[in-house]
Amino acid sequence: MLRRDHDGTWEREYGGVRVAGRSVRVTLWDRIAASDPGLLRLTAGLRTVSAVALTLAVLALLRVGVPYLVAGAMSAMVATFAIREKERARQAVTLALGLPVALASVSLGALLNSRLVAGDLFFIALIFCAVYSRRFGDRGTALGLIGFQVYFLSLFVGATVPALPGLYGAITLAFVCSAVVRFALVPETPSGVLDRLRRAFRARLAQLLAAQVALLDADPEDMEKALDEVRHRTAALHETAMMIQGRLERGTSDETVARLVQRRIADAEIAAERLGLLLLTARSAERADSLTLHLPGAPVPSGGPLPEGDETTATLRRDLEALRLLVLRPVGQETGTALSHVRNRLLGYRDEDNLPPAPSAVQDVFRGIGEAARAVLGLRIALEGPQDDSDDTPATTRSREELDAEDAAIGGSEEAAREEGERTGLERPTTRAAVQVAVGSALAIVGGELLSGQRWYWAVLTCWIVFINTASTGEILVKGYRRLLGTVLGVVGLGLAGLVGHHTWTAFALVLVCIFAMFYTAPLSHTLMSFFVTAMLGLLYTLLNRYSPAVLVLRIEETALGAVCGIVAAALVLPVNTDRRTNELLGTVLARLADVTDAAVDQLSGGPAADLLDKARDLDQALADLHDSTQPLTHPIMPLRARRDTARYVVATLETCAYHARSLAATAELLPEHPSIAADPRLRRAGRRIVGNIEAIAAHVTDERSTTPILTGPSIASMLKPGTLGAPRYDRVTDRVLRHLQRLDEAVAGLARPLHVPVGAPQR
Repeated sequence: MLRRDHDGTWEREYGGVRVAGRSVRVTLWDRIAASDPGLLRLTAGLRTVSAVALTLAVLALLRVGVPYLVAGAMSAMVATFAIREKERARQAVTLALGLPVALASVSLGALLNSRLVAGDLFFIALIFCAVYSRRFGDRGTALGLIGFQVYFLSLFVGATVPALPGLYGAITLAFVCSAVVRFALVPETPSGVLDRLRRAFRARLAQLLAAQVALLDADPEDMEKALDEVRHRTAALHETAMMIQGRLERGTSDETVARLVQRRIADAEIAAERLGLLLLTARSAERADSLTLHLPGAPVPSGGPLPEGDETTATLRRDLEALRLLVLRPVGQETGTALSHVRNRLLGYRDEDNLPPAPSAVQDVFRGIGEAARAVLGLRIALEGPQDDSDDTPATTRSREELDAEDAAIGGSEEAAREEGERTGLERPTTRAAVQVAVGSALAIVGGELLSGQRWYWAVLTCWIVFINTASTGEILVKGYRRLLGTVLGVVGLGLAGLVGHHTWTAFALVLVCIFAMFYTAPLSHTLMSFFVTAMLGLLYTLLNRYSPAVLVLRIEETALGAVCGIVAAALVLPVNTDRRTNELLGTVLARLADVTDAAVDQLSGGPAADLLDKARDLDQALADLHDSTQPLTHPIMPLRARRDTARYVVATLETCAYHARSLAATAELLPEHPSIAADPRLRRAGRRIVGNIEAIAAHVTDERSTTPILTGPSIASMLKPGTLGAPRYDRVTDRVLRHLQRLDEAVAGLARPLHVPVGAPQR
């Protein structure tokens, strides 16, 4: 029986205890927050559409012509999306600097419009400078983008010198409207974004727990589908954790609070991933390999579902659901509920005496639920402050004391300084990209002029776009393919232009819809974004009375030409092939993995404290960069299936290594304050072998002639003799440390075969 409250929540019985739940409205909002972490895509779409709509409204009141309406709308769009800085003061400065850049760009466009050679040469120089300016950070990127896009605007509307005063007014008004929307109507602050990201993390954590419940109940024929959903939700949770880590410094005023939140986010992520592995093991005939959670298409572990109707299975399912609600329920809504009793019961599973009678693998799941409840408790305290502890049981009190001790340890740590070298000359990525895109644009101008003397700039625009956020020939090839596919599909959308005819405001309304969809889908799919861009351009051409069926074909031809020119330039001019790019990033990942592992094992062995949180974050970022760079190798159009499978296996294995390294780092950071963890110097021996193997693989990636083999030998547990690690006080935590070391050792050894690293004779 359910009881609904006025705030949209409901309560349900869980084992004789009433637990608060969620209404459809609240659940829908959480799903939106989870699908769009921080509501970044929604905010970007709303801000851009609002800026364009406000500009059009003011220009309409001034009764200007359609070309100025189009120029104002495009300028407002550029002024809004080009600025990516996170601090409001820096955004204001960049926006102010962008206006004179835009006015200068449209002036030169109007002056050089009738001078074919001079105009083309200047456009190529402008493109080079716009790309090269990316080396100066977000502000340089924004100003370069504004300069290029406004020059493109002048070509699109056919700017002339007599029309410049009207264009100045439209562009200035667009920048003012963009500022009003950015700072007043749809504001975005670092702390606000961080708060929304925190909510997204909790929503995605709850979705992962729901997927784990489905995995628990899945029949053998549905096991693969359920496991894929767990993989997807685990990756989504990690993505949100990375986004939070990237915004903590600007979103919090206190460095200690930022580090505390970072730690609690990492704890919750590790606990949730471990719980998934324990569930897999409980359903399998043997212990599940963590690689199964990271490698799509990995063999599904054998074994059937837990006995249906069994009391232990029912309790397990009930407690997983209760843990999910514990994640979702804000502290401020706990008044009048018995959620604290559920929390106490879940935390009680951290004590052996409270575990239900069941096979060892199933008991491990209950232990995992207890550890996950502890991580959720720490996360709630870090995000929402102290909570009522009047109903605490001894198990809950102990968990709070452990969290307090960890908070003190985190607060007293010092931040390590990091320095990175910078390349110079043509080796600098921005310089190389600037040269490549300039050459590609020159080819696109020549080819575009042959196709059409009026629409040649479409080819240049495509060439420009395929170079944005790409670093290798393979990435440019994939992006060009997606751009062309989206354009071809967008031709269907151009049919809207014919239906709208000369209904000006109906066309502008559809333009606003396309703009919102373009920015909302851009991070998800370049193909979808290209679809909406093409549909928008068709509508704008209708407004300018330049629409015809021939435009549809020309749009595809120019897009294909621009993509080909970009690919040719990337392949022939200072090329960075995909293998070179991925090998560089693979070497970085291995170096960061060795760094985290070495520091964590050293600290677990009694060494000095290190900044493991930042080291783990650097590892995660390097792995994310590697994952992006391997997309050309794992894309469905990749014809070499063996190479595609190898790339997927290597990335999945590295994700497995990163999970175990993060877990070791999280445990090591608790020393020496944690009451149930002690250092053991004998761990150094195991750590040396693992780190040595990682370095051997990294040496082989850097130089294929390297003959340094990886070393194999006895299991990690057998390398350690009984002693401190065997003391009852340290059994559970130590077992976990040894298990992570063993799995990390196995995963690192698993990289040798696909990377063709020699394996040395087993050590005794």
